Amino acid sequence: MKDHSEEKFSGLRDAMVRDQLATRGISDINVLAAMSKVPRHRFVPPHLIAESYEDKALSLGPDQSISQPFIVALMLQELGVSRYQRVLEIGTGSGYQTALLAEMAESVYSVELDEKLSRDSSRVLNELGYRNIRLRVGDGYDGWSEAAPFDAIIVSAAPLEVPRTLIKQLVTGGTMILPLGDEDDQCLVRIQKTEEGLSHFDLGTVRFVKMRHSKGNEWYC
Repeated sequence: MKDHSEEKFSGLRDAMVRDQLATRGISDINVLAAMSKVPRHRFVPPHLIAESYEDKALSLGPDQSISQPFIVALMLQELGVSRYQRVLEIGTGSGYQTALLAEMAESVYSVELDEKLSRDSSRVLNELGYRNIRLRVGDGYDGWSEAAPFDAIIVSAAPLEVPRTLIKQLVTGGTMILPLGDEDDQCLVRIQKTEEGLSHFDLGTVRFVKMRHSKGNEWYC
């Protein structure tokens, strides 16, 4: 027997990819395939499930949100992840972007400051069968030094300046995507790390939550 609710959500995902992404310049086939597959409705609060595939960010609670699908797709396309790469994600959040990265990369290391968010996302990611993800509760500014270096780093909260520790954990030739600025003036930036230094590319205006520090790190899973 077909699960008609899942069939409905599959149709909504297809429409999201077709109408919100492909028509607005998202052309990376790996990004489009991942976003066609990952069930975004599994990563949002129950009262927002009906809005899962709409063209907007959704709140996960105070100072937390799941980003607009187009922004997620743009960041992943600009990151340019391949199947044989290791990725560091700062800000697990709901786990939705983590799942998308897991579809595209060899392995994903994701750091989240909020322990409850990390626990919730871990549960959903495990239920969906992802085995190439490791999660950590801790300060995103510290990255994940034990697993460094990484081929790509994606940051889902906005620091005022590029965290130098994260740059050190990026391989030469690697790419980092992050929002920069304060709450009222942010720009999405792509950084390429080369032998000569760093190259910065402005990808447009965005609005993300502020990147915060914690007083210490602890492992969750």
